[in-house]
Amino acid sequence: MLVLVTGGARSGKSSFAEAYTAKLGDRGLYIATAQAYDDEMKERIGLHRQQREETGFEWTTLEEPLLLTEALQSFKNKNVKKETDEAVILVDCLTLWLSNWLLKVEHMPDMEQLLRAKLDELVAVCQSVASQGKHLILVTNEVGYGLVPEYKLGRQFRDLSGTMNRLLANEADQVFLVTSGIPVELTSLRYNL
Repeated sequence: MLVLVTGGARSGKSSFAEAYTAKLGDRGLYIATAQAYDDEMKERIGLHRQQREETGFEWTTLEEPLLLTEALQSFKNKNVKKETDEAVILVDCLTLWLSNWLLKVEHMPDMEQLLRAKLDELVAVCQSVASQGKHLILVTNEVGYGLVPEYKLGRQFRDLSGTMNRLLANEADQVFLVTSGIPVELTSLRYNL
């Protein structure tokens, strides 16, 4: 099952995704995409890890800021037994992963095409993992509700984030919007044309 959890900053989406992971399985594989470039971010990452440990739920953490699709592909091979085979996979967060890629390739002339290919690859891999009976929960941010960013890179990030979220929501079995700590299930509201 593929689940997309979206919402604004500090909306409670990660807490909800972690609780939902515990509801779906006995243990979780937490794929973290954040990079600690400064002390404040190191502190955030440490606090987040500590909060997960305090729940008593069994987590295995994998830090993967760029090679997310490769990491997810490694869980598709059912012929190779791994300790994480029965784990619910939680990716937190896709917008950080996209931001990491955007900053890595921002000066390349074909940057938008390259990132669009990365998004298509991500969607295909997520579909494949979920189709093999895995529970895969993806956390992302809604960044397009505000003003149009003043700078080109900000506009590109906003547009690519919106595209990524739309593509994944289209494939997801469940989509939740978390606002003010309250998850709202959106999938039942989806209409088919």
